[in-house]
Amino acid sequence: MLASGVLLASLLVAAVLIWLRRDRRYQSSESVASAYDAWTDDRLLERLWGEHVHLGHYGDPPASRDFRRAKEAFVHELIRWSGLDQLPPGSKLIDVGCGIGGSARILARDYGFDVLGISISPVQVRRATELTPEGLSCRFAVMDALELDCPNHSFDAVWSVEAGPHMPDKQRYADELLRVLRPGGHLAVADWNRRDPSDGEMNRRERWVMRQLLNQWAHPEFASIKGFQTNLDVSDHHQSVVETADWTSATLPSWIDSIAEGVRRPGAVLGLGPSAVLQGLRETPTLLLMHWAFATGLMQFGVFRLKR
Repeated sequence: MLASGVLLASLLVAAVLIWLRRDRRYQSSESVASAYDAWTDDRLLERLWGEHVHLGHYGDPPASRDFRRAKEAFVHELIRWSGLDQLPPGSKLIDVGCGIGGSARILARDYGFDVLGISISPVQVRRATELTPEGLSCRFAVMDALELDCPNHSFDAVWSVEAGPHMPDKQRYADELLRVLRPGGHLAVADWNRRDPSDGEMNRRERWVMRQLLNQWAHPEFASIKGFQTNLDVSDHHQSVVETADWTSATLPSWIDSIAEGVRRPGAVLGLGPSAVLQGLRETPTLLLMHWAFATGLMQFGVFRLKR
């Protein structure tokens, strides 16, 4: 027991030291692709969190819920809130920043949509394709969200979850989402957003936390909810009034659950070897900082739709 405790403490110290020295700051779209290639290849996130590399929805007020079920619930909640459930089966949808395809498969399987999932990471696209059953109307392609290789107005719905923080040009991101959406189509965007400067400038502690949140996970910048709403509203492809909501409360338990999954499913980590244990510990400080930032109002979880 003593030996295992010493080993765990040693791993934790090593993980923190690596975290303090590590710099994954955004350099280019290639640096984002490389980060997601690595995270997908090592399978740690998939083994711990399942097919959905995004936050869960726990209700408002939040209630106890299995982490993986909360992730699936998030998809259905966003579908209902954005009005995608009003679209008929066969509607064409693009999932911008599809990860390993968890949301795309639900959209195709449960709602009958014809889904194209895109990611800048070739390894994510390969894994998403491997996980998708034959016969499901769901395919994946490597594509840059800032330069979608799709004609104007080619989709009935556009879906994008937690992709915006990786976009260096938020206006271009908004423009591309709306460019490929047909007139009268449905938009569903959910993202990690910073507090708007008009609601209070960051203090010294918050600036340090923000630097970590950006640099640890290859984010060039976070938009605020107000800021990205403006990006959508002023786009040359603007279609109608953009409505927003703040889902911070409903998604907040996800951060601690992200860490707790390693305790609940120890075999998922241990089965990948000692390096996976170290990696899991290494990501823990950033997850805790994310929880703190969302709990204190430095960050907000924003959702965006076109006026229904």
